[in-house]
This record gives sequence, structure tokens and C-alpha cells, in this order.
Amino acid sequence: MSKKKQKEKKTQKQFENIEESLSKSEEFIVNNQKVLTIIMAVLILVVLGYFGYKKYYLQPKEKMAQELIYPAQHYFRVDSLSKALYGDGNNLGFIDIAKDYSMTKAGNLANYYAGICYLKKGEFDKAIQYLKKFESDDEIVGPMAKGAIGDAYLAKGDKSQAVTFYMEAANLQNNEFTTPMFLLKAGEVDEMMRNYDAAIQAYKRIQQDFYKSLEAKNIEKYIARAEALKKGE
Repeated sequence: MSKKKQKEKKTQKQFENIEESLSKSEEFIVNNQKVLTIIMAVLILVVLGYFGYKKYYLQPKEKMAQELIYPAQHYFRVDSLSKALYGDGNNLGFIDIAKDYSMTKAGNLANYYAGICYLKKGEFDKAIQYLKKFESDDEIVGPMAKGAIGDAYLAKGDKSQAVTFYMEAANLQNNEFTTPMFLLKAGEVDEMMRNYDAAIQAYKRIQQDFYKSLEAKNIEKYIARAEALKKGE
């Protein structure tokens, strides 16, 4: 058989396979038309339901939460922490906003404010509880929330957990403000625990990577102190 005829035969076979596949697909669609129609209808309802939920429920809820959080934020700014947390009788506080509007951005933010309020009031377990609920990818607020959890653990006497969260805060966003701030805090607590190598590593990272930061101005003293303490063991 010539190469041309072999090629024609191969092409014909390919067409036959394609036609067979199409026939099987058509047969499947015909035999399962009712099921496929139901699946398509369900998918359409899910998509429409999602957009309806977002437009007619979530967006109005978000707007309401944004309006409700303003009085609580005012009380927070003037250091009236109890009213900020629990409300003033006419306006909701952060606790109720976080609970009743948990699906909104304002409800999420209320967790942060509530955690900071409890931290200032010395109620550290509650501070940790609310701060851990808060989620943010903001370059400053996200690390500050993690660092505040570290502050709460340190106040409770749990130095190990404090260092864990200080390092999380330092590594969450790499910037000249929060990263050296929490590296320094982590280093100081590591020194308290006699983890001098970890402390030196944190200090040297400030020295090398964040030499323009406020923390870097006296960082050589911190490094020298940690190295001296390490030698004196």
C-alpha cells in the first residue's frame, strides 16, 4: 500500500472516531436531558442567588454597619473604652457590631477595636480572643493586630507566645515601620528568655535590612548587649 493511501486510510479512521465520539455525546445528552436541565437550572439559581444576596442583603448590611461603627470609634478615640465596647444606650459598641455584622468589613474591624480596648483595660484573654478574629491584608493594621496579640501574651507572662506573634507581625508585611518594630520586641523578649542567638538574629536583621528605621539607630547597643549576655552564660 502506498504512503498516500495509508495516509488517507488513517485520516478516514480519525474522522470515524470523531463521528463516533460525537454520536456518543449526542446520545448521552438525549438520554440525560432532564438531569442536565436540572443541573443547569440549579447553577443559574446559585449564581443569581449569590448576586442577589450580595446586592440586597450584604451591601445594605455593610452600609448599616459602617454607620453604626462611627460612634464607637469616637468613644475609642476619646478613651471611653466601656462605651466603645458596649455602647452608650443609644448606639451599639464594638462587641455587638462584631457579633451582629460579622459578615461585613465593619464587623471585622470591630473585632480589632474590641481587642485593643480589652488590651488597654488589662483584660488580656478577651483581647486575644477578639484580635484573633480580625483579618486584614492591610500593610500596617494587619501587623499591628498580630503585634497586639503578642503584647497581650507578654502581659499574661507567656513570653514564648509573645515572641511567636511578634515574629508573625514582623513577617506579615515587609515594611520600614512595623517589621523593625516587632523584630525589636521579639529580640527583647528572646533576651528575657535567654534565647540570645534568636535575639541577635532579630537585631541584626534590623541592622542589615531596615537600617533607615527608628529602631536601627541604637541597634548596635542591643546587639552588643545580647552578645555579652551570651558570652557570660
